[in-house]
Amino acid sequence: MSRRRHSDENDGGQPHKRRRTSEPSEIEERLESLICRVGEKSTSSLESNLEGLAGVLEADLPNYKSKILRILCTVARLLPEKLTVYTTLVGLLNARNYNFGGEFVEAMIRQLKECLKANMYNEAVYLVRFLSDLVNCHVIAAPSMVAMFENFVSVTQEEDVPQVRCDWYVFAFLSSLPWVGKELYEKKDAEMDRILSQTESYLKRRQKIHVPMLQVWSADKPHPQEEYLDCLWAQIQKLKKDRWQERHILRPYLAFDSILCEALQHNLPPFTPPPHTEDSVYPMPRVIFRMFDYTDDPEGPVMPGSHSVERFVIEENLHCIIKSHWKERKTCAAQLLSYPGNNKIPLNYHIVEVVFAELFQLPVPPHIEVMYTTLLIELCKLQPGSLPQVLAQATEMLYMRLDTMNTTCIDRFMNWFSHHLSNFQFRWSWEDWSDCLTHDLDKPKPKFVREVLEKCMRLSYHQRIIDIVPATFSVLSPANPSCIYKYGDESNNEGFTFNPLKIEVFVQTLLHLAAKSFSHSFSALAKFHEVFKTLAESDEGKLHVLRVVYEVWKNHPQMIAVLVDKMIRTQIVDCAAVANWIFSPELAHDFTRFYIWEILHSTIRKMNKHVVKIQKELEETKARLARQHKRRDSDDDDDDDDRSSDREDGPLEEQIERLQEKVESAQSEQKNLFLVIFQRFIMILTEHLVRCETGGIDVITPWYKNCIERLQQIFLQHHQIIQQYMLTLENLLFTAELDHHILAVFQQFCALQA
Repeated sequence: MSRRRHSDENDGGQPHKRRRTSEPSEIEERLESLICRVGEKSTSSLESNLEGLAGVLEADLPNYKSKILRILCTVARLLPEKLTVYTTLVGLLNARNYNFGGEFVEAMIRQLKECLKANMYNEAVYLVRFLSDLVNCHVIAAPSMVAMFENFVSVTQEEDVPQVRCDWYVFAFLSSLPWVGKELYEKKDAEMDRILSQTESYLKRRQKIHVPMLQVWSADKPHPQEEYLDCLWAQIQKLKKDRWQERHILRPYLAFDSILCEALQHNLPPFTPPPHTEDSVYPMPRVIFRMFDYTDDPEGPVMPGSHSVERFVIEENLHCIIKSHWKERKTCAAQLLSYPGNNKIPLNYHIVEVVFAELFQLPVPPHIEVMYTTLLIELCKLQPGSLPQVLAQATEMLYMRLDTMNTTCIDRFMNWFSHHLSNFQFRWSWEDWSDCLTHDLDKPKPKFVREVLEKCMRLSYHQRIIDIVPATFSVLSPANPSCIYKYGDESNNEGFTFNPLKIEVFVQTLLHLAAKSFSHSFSALAKFHEVFKTLAESDEGKLHVLRVVYEVWKNHPQMIAVLVDKMIRTQIVDCAAVANWIFSPELAHDFTRFYIWEILHSTIRKMNKHVVKIQKELEETKARLARQHKRRDSDDDDDDDDRSSDREDGPLEEQIERLQEKVESAQSEQKNLFLVIFQRFIMILTEHLVRCETGGIDVITPWYKNCIERLQQIFLQHHQIIQQYMLTLENLLFTAELDHHILAVFQQFCALQA
């Protein structure tokens, strides 16, 4: 690329100057575009594109070296799916300019240290993998890479550090071996055997109490749900047995072997893993999601086995594509479907499995749930002849395995499926699922169908859902979402509860009059807000208001959810009242329904946001006061100024005091909310266990499975907040005397970050 521009003698001075100043930024943008787009579909071969780009970058190194270094370091971290393309490019540049290669390696090590310091462990894995692949491109000497991996695995010998720290360093080492294992073994086999032996020793002594909490299915048939390090270790063992022969990674550097092997190599600077600190937050362990094997697609290419390293490489690259492009669903779908080597593997099956693996990942998916729905819709549009069939097959498999599926994952499956159906006119072969009609309605299959139809109604309207579902499914069809007005039927002579009659009459009548829409109901709450506040002054009053809301709208769960949400926002009821109401006997009939837990999680999130908001206000006010002090110190003219500054400080200091009190109060309220929730869980589960023991019946009922998994869900979805109160929970609620069924959930949660 030429950086010289032809001057025009007739140019005026000013325009010429303006054009010259804009030129460097234009060239920098072009360089960024060229580097980012290399490896995408092109009329030329990848090899010729790389060679051409290496020539362009080499010519631009004298003027734009720092920019080129910065771009290459960024793509190494953010575009891991094109890892071997960029390592080849760096290899070609190193062969042409040895000093540049050295500076790039130093810049990568600096970036790796920064990522580890900032707890950006996912990006750090990609950087380690990139460095290891530079060994194949003759940029980094194999012995120095082996030395770095030795330091990584030596972390497993550290004392008093969390297991998740050791896990990450072992994973960073093992996950690089599909790319560089062969090269390292050829050069340093004895050292590699020693590191692998150390790794095996660590994996054997690892604690795996956390695994049941993270599994999508509790059963290992038809596919084992393996812990991620165990699965990766099995894959690496098979790769070693196969003499490190791997058949799926794109390796463009092989075409340039004659050029690259002549290049001088660099030694990595000594790398010591940064020590563990209180601020270190390591990635949580995972369980590998498996849904398909080679028998599911008998006609197409064979799917690699679960312990073949090709399966790991394909899944890793597909996860990377989603991570890079998840904000643009069309681009993401197109990139997934144009995955290299798609004619050698059943790509549609791999994509669907990887998308569901992310959607069902516990404790939370990597991206917002609705993204996966839109991505699957986009994939169906791009491959209308094949992908919808694979997706239907996957849906059928998930339905068949509902009995052993984690309740949180059933929620996500239900949300996805109902949203997906709403984009395809709610068409589904419901008769194929008629087996659920013969089951007890508390069993997972009928419960799932009922919740899906309920959610579909939210996305449509009642009559439409009644029309699309066969008449035989009427027992699972949603009730007509009409208001139940207690005083409209004169024959209704039910006695009142111990709560004041005026709460019941007022709330029933008001909700009945405002039953036309959400907006009418919101207006009614706003108009009579003061009356609500007076009636629901006590805790019992708040609880009774919620009971009446349920009585009026029990056939319209969505209305209950939005009304409770509004009442919390307007402080008619508080979060603790909602938690107590959810566990009250009046709601026992709907306790396992999806909308109940939707309300509880929404309540917890509101409480958490409230605490964060006040904490932020406090920090901002403190920062304002600090800025005032700084200004006063730098501009200290006379005593009058000091007095005026003191007068300015006064209101801010008072505000800080008030905010500190509010923060303490909010944190106390937050802590109390979690104590109420966990205490209620312990009470109802203990009652169930005692009842079963006394009656000699099996503890594991559909209700028990749902309840214990809802307890797990609370721990997992709000783990960052709950960890602040671990000591209190351990001392007050989850004590050694507690039944082992309940205590096991707490112990699994503790093990996640142990």
